[in-house]
Amino acid sequence: MTMTQLTLKTEGDRYVVATRRFAASPEAVYRAHTDPAILQQWMLGPDGWTMPVCINEARPGGKIRYEWSDGKGSEFYLTGEFVALEPFRRIVHVERMHLPDPTPDNHVETTFEQDGNSTLMTMRMTLPDAKTREMMLASGMEHGMEVSYVRLEAIL
Repeated sequence: MTMTQLTLKTEGDRYVVATRRFAASPEAVYRAHTDPAILQQWMLGPDGWTMPVCINEARPGGKIRYEWSDGKGSEFYLTGEFVALEPFRRIVHVERMHLPDPTPDNHVETTFEQDGNSTLMTMRMTLPDAKTREMMLASGMEHGMEVSYVRLEAIL
């Protein structure tokens, strides 16, 4: 297992915990999660997808809207709101995918911890129930996240 590989674990029947290390500072990794210009370069999922719309108002109550397109007519989007931000340490937000109907709210807490020369990112997702979590995990989310994080690492 490489140091940078994404690890996805489930806890209880409503939680998903994703962890990954990045060879960069917490400031850089945090910024990559809050700066729309950087987000549009890496949070794309599988190759061939782009994010033509990226709204990220990184403040409590701020709006999130990401729209993805594969350029061949497939598209979907995510909406959400920020709950709390501690610069370079922690982001708490709520998100829902529109496929096209909105999925139930996913409450996400992401932390960024200095670990030697790298940053340990931990993302804890709280879903309304086991069925919603199963649907999310079955959607290919893990592959999309890993491909995106490999891209992010190259940018960092």
